[in-house]
Amino acid sequence: MIGVTVLGATGSIGVSTLDVITRHADRFRAIALTANTDAEQLADQCRRHRPKYAVMADADAAKRLRGLLADMPECPEILSGVAGLEQVAVLPESDFVMAAIVGAAGLRPTLAAARAGKRVLLANKESLVVAGALLMEAVADNGAELLPIDSEHNAIFQCLPPNFADGLEAVGVKRILLTASGGPLWNWPIDRLASVTPEQACAHPTWAMGRKISVDSATMMNKGLEVIEACWLFGTDTDHIEVVVHPQSVIHSLVQYEDGSVLAQLGHPDMRTPIAHAMAWPHRLDSGVTPLDLFSVAHLDFHKPDLLRFPCLGLAFDAARIGGTAPAVLNAANEVAVAAFLDRLIDLPGIAAVVGETLAALPNETVSGQGLEFLLDVDQRARNCAQQLVRARAN
Repeated sequence: MIGVTVLGATGSIGVSTLDVITRHADRFRAIALTANTDAEQLADQCRRHRPKYAVMADADAAKRLRGLLADMPECPEILSGVAGLEQVAVLPESDFVMAAIVGAAGLRPTLAAARAGKRVLLANKESLVVAGALLMEAVADNGAELLPIDSEHNAIFQCLPPNFADGLEAVGVKRILLTASGGPLWNWPIDRLASVTPEQACAHPTWAMGRKISVDSATMMNKGLEVIEACWLFGTDTDHIEVVVHPQSVIHSLVQYEDGSVLAQLGHPDMRTPIAHAMAWPHRLDSGVTPLDLFSVAHLDFHKPDLLRFPCLGLAFDAARIGGTAPAVLNAANEVAVAAFLDRLIDLPGIAAVVGETLAALPNETVSGQGLEFLLDVDQRARNCAQQLVRARAN
């Protein structure tokens, strides 16, 4: 039996992970489940999967969970806070750690899992955006495995040769084509974007996701963060990555080789496919996803992204090229701005404005030789700056 810790069990990735575990209960067991504040959903998951540990974001949520599970035989040990997350990320009985906590909050337990030599199934792209050098170093130094769960990066991983770590040029790769759905607004008139509501921004046409990542998809910041993530995962730079808008979300990404070949990974837009791939790698297992019917797909469309419509994508490319603390600042400012948009404090174009102004306001610093506390301090300073900018715009 392979033990699995699911960080972010109540989110869409966590739910899909537990579905795969259920389908292969003879092979996998959920050892620990964590959630932010949704004690009711986590309690239901605990009753169904019977983990040894359950973690909530804070003591109050943990207290609610204890009350909900008071009558459960063999109730899991209930922990709370960052310390609880880090504890379940390094459990000796847990072989795999699904890192699916949204945002920079997932950084500490993800890093802890890598340092403990786990197979880290990475759905938390912010860990690489904020602390790519630290995380990749932890993976290399501790014999951990880092397998991408984002559908695009998992697709790239599947299309690359096994020895891609020797360098993409050395294995004949010319460039990576990172596909993007474009979200629900990719063909809206630009002059209408200021009137977009949170409900419209979250109404993704092909993927079922949480509110934060849905807004990131609508602004294409999600794709910008994925560009930075791809640079770390595959040892490349932005000159070798091109974003392609593909509204059907059937081709999840492509790799172009020097000989003219282009390899693509296709499938229904269902996160159980990359999750099952990473859990079984280097083998395959049934994910529960229905086979792709090319006749029903009928046609596939591709477009260049419009950076006037999606300034967040341009900001992310700029941050990736600049390096240093710019990606961490970009991510922190975006998290603040997206929360403000969802709270109706700023409009959709205000997200890019807040991010751009935060990047301009804070000096770019080198991260070489710096540790996690330095990066978390950068993250906090960027959040403080972005919050001030949001207040100024909201007034």
